[in-house]
Amino acid sequence: MASSREYRDFIMEQLSGLDGVSSRAMMGEYIVYLRGKVIGGIYDDRFLIKPVDSALSMMPNAARELPYEGAKEMLLVDNVDDRAFLCKLLESVYDELPEPKKR
Repeated sequence: MASSREYRDFIMEQLSGLDGVSSRAMMGEYIVYLRGKVIGGIYDDRFLIKPVDSALSMMPNAARELPYEGAKEMLLVDNVDDRAFLCKLLESVYDELPEPKKR
C-alpha cells in the first residue's frame, strides 16, 4: 500500500517549524530530509526514522518496523500529533546522521 499524499502533507506541516525539511516521492512512498540528510520516511502512512541513539533515548518504547521488505528496521514515530516533539526529535537525530554522499 502506498502512502497517501494527505498523510505526507500532514507530516510535512507538523515539521514546518524546521528549516530545511523536505520530502521526495519514491516508489509510492516519501523520503524525509533535514538539511540534505535522510532522516527517515513515510511508508504505508507511517512516519519512520532511523534508529540512532538520540531517537532511541527520546522514544525508548518505539516499535521497530520495516519500511518495506528487505529494508533495515526503523523506528515508528507514533506521536505525530505533537509538533514540538517531532521538531525536537528531528533536530536531535540530525547530528548523528552521515553527510549525504557526493554524486
